[in-house]
Amino acid sequence: MPHISIEYSANLEQRTDIQALCDVLRSEAAGIEAFPTPGIRVRALRADHFSIADGDPKHAFVDISVRLRAGRPDDVKKDAVKRLFDAAQTFLKPVLETSSLALSLEMRDIDPDLSPKTGSIREHLGTA
Repeated sequence: MPHISIEYSANLEQRTDIQALCDVLRSEAAGIEAFPTPGIRVRALRADHFSIADGDPKHAFVDISVRLRAGRPDDVKKDAVKRLFDAAQTFLKPVLETSSLALSLEMRDIDPDLSPKTGSIREHLGTA
């Protein structure tokens, strides 16, 4: 863990590189000790249909959701939220300075008893 999902308005693709945003968040997450690298997943989901504020189609949004296996102390989670939000805000600064954009991030704990996991990523790290 974590799973980082970026939901964004389709009109944002004209203003920034969404793949690069995914890479920035993955890189920042990899530098957080409490986030094991094999568990990091970053995905971006485009919202083709949206209506924001007064309905003007110029408005855009990025909503980042971080799902994290429960058990980490609050101070560790607060630090991770700050680091990820700061990384997103820095990356999106040109968009924030030149157009209408709402940026948000939320972290939620996942109950480990209700979320079984398996995978083989660890066996394949560094083999590409």
